[in-house]
Amino acid sequence: MNKNKRIAIIGAGPGGLTLARILQQAGFNPVIFEGEISATQREQGGTLDLSEDMGQKALKVAGLLEQFKKVCRYEGEAAKIMDKTATVLFEEGPNVDEEHSGDRPEIDRTMLRQMLLESVNPESIQWGHKLLYATPLENGQHALHFENGVTEVVDLAVGADGAFSKLRPLVSDETAEYSGVSMVEINILDAKKQFPDIVELNGLGSVFALDDQKGMIAQMNGDGKIRIYLSFKAPYEWLHNNGINYDNLEEAKPELLKLFEDWSPELKKYIHYANGPIFPRHIYMLPVGHKWEHKKGITLLGDAAHLMSPFAGAGVNLAMLDASELALSIINHDDTDEAVYNYELKMFEYAGEIAAETKENMDLFFENNAAKTLSDLMKSHHVE
Repeated sequence: MNKNKRIAIIGAGPGGLTLARILQQAGFNPVIFEGEISATQREQGGTLDLSEDMGQKALKVAGLLEQFKKVCRYEGEAAKIMDKTATVLFEEGPNVDEEHSGDRPEIDRTMLRQMLLESVNPESIQWGHKLLYATPLENGQHALHFENGVTEVVDLAVGADGAFSKLRPLVSDETAEYSGVSMVEINILDAKKQFPDIVELNGLGSVFALDDQKGMIAQMNGDGKIRIYLSFKAPYEWLHNNGINYDNLEEAKPELLKLFEDWSPELKKYIHYANGPIFPRHIYMLPVGHKWEHKKGITLLGDAAHLMSPFAGAGVNLAMLDASELALSIINHDDTDEAVYNYELKMFEYAGEIAAETKENMDLFFENNAAKTLSDLMKSHHVE
């Protein structure tokens, strides 16, 4: 019977934890192997929206939807699209009345992960187990080789280990490639108290200021921080050859301001007011429609399976949807291999569609007339 199978989940992100939670609820005992030594080893990133048909759907299967609704931020759905003059071309307020509360409320990534961590059996997570590689054995089993010298033999290995998955090479020759987009992340800490003018400009949700094949994408986080992604269509080398000192924010600011020299003074406040961490980021993606030939005893979910750029807000949503689809398939099939095969067929289809949409969005964001094109698109979506 399936419940006796040794299932290993590589990675304790939202996808891996959602899978573990749903399986544990059904009486399975999966083990999660996580390379980090604790849940707080690194910052978890910004805010994200969970859609009704993906992230929230998975939370419902996991029995956590009501808990999510108590802590999520419906006001975070608000959005503005601007050009470089700070002219608002499209604005959407949060839809927060009781009957029609919005379908993509926000939650800080740290809070989501904490909620999922608290929902799984703590003994099922093996911290400090960084996977180096896996080797196929007979009968579809795999040996997992960890950096700490431990080797584990498992019946099913699930790669929930992100963009540079160590399990992906066992099923696919594809690797994550640079998408042509680079970002510099900056942060305004305690914006609500210190800089009310930028909070007024930004609103309680997100701003997409797009022009000249670049952008300022800003998000209000639940802790009063505004996280800004300065985004550029650029060669791979540019991020580290542009003279910006990422180790010193005050030295970096004048160089960043030069990149937005003729942009509105209001928008440049995002850079002037930055007072938190600064990170350079290359954006990677797998080919749209990535799939593989099914192999016994191994599968992938989330970014490991279908890494895409963040321009449709689909990454965590898809990882959690994958996790719930895989878990339900395992629970509802006596044959684990058949369960995995059925999950993969279903996942390839919906993930392929969303990857194509995400690629279109990314291309659109860096067109010459991006703000107008995007606002026209959003307006057309809002016509009943």
